[in-house]
Amino acid sequence: MSDARDRMVARAAREIAPGMVVNLGIGLPTKVVNHLPADFPVCLHTENGMTGIGPALSPERADRNLIDAGGAYVTPIPGSAFFDSATSFAVVRSGRLDLTMLGAFEVSQTGDLANWKIPGKFSPGAGGGIELAQKARRVAVLTTHTDRAGNPKLKQTCALPLSASACVARIFTDLAVIDVTPTGFALTELAEGTSVEDVTRATDAAIAIPDAPIPTF
Repeated sequence: MSDARDRMVARAAREIAPGMVVNLGIGLPTKVVNHLPADFPVCLHTENGMTGIGPALSPERADRNLIDAGGAYVTPIPGSAFFDSATSFAVVRSGRLDLTMLGAFEVSQTGDLANWKIPGKFSPGAGGGIELAQKARRVAVLTTHTDRAGNPKLKQTCALPLSASACVARIFTDLAVIDVTPTGFALTELAEGTSVEDVTRATDAAIAIPDAPIPTF
């Protein structure tokens, strides 16, 4: 993982407060667990049926029976619990998740999220993404600011099929931390070595820029 992506994931990990119940989505969000301090008091949930997840392990060191929803090898911690998918999705649907962190293909300035389907390309399905986006008390997104072709992922409106509408509260990218507010995107923090112009140029929507100095991560 590049330094920029690693800083982004580390910054996102600081979004998690002690005592939260948190789901980490497939892709970049699953790497957040490796940036949490040892013995940090958080309950991590994965929709394939586990709460209480420790750091990810390499295949050589892992118990091959313990994986998260993305197939990464994970470790149990004291208090871990295992259950079937019905129970796991009951946790999600009943609103017990304080926070979910998800990946994204596109996020609109009104908080719409598209993260499961690009027409014409293979998709294994929406998985738990739609319910996580709709039912978690707070939804954050971790994503690169642009796609591999350099196209903005933060847009005025999403062109791809939505997972949920008006659900995203905060976006962590390799360039910035951006909040979704009632009036659109608002720049909150900048990645080190990144300028306001870099962020606005890579975004397909207006961004509110604070008058005060902007913190970096």
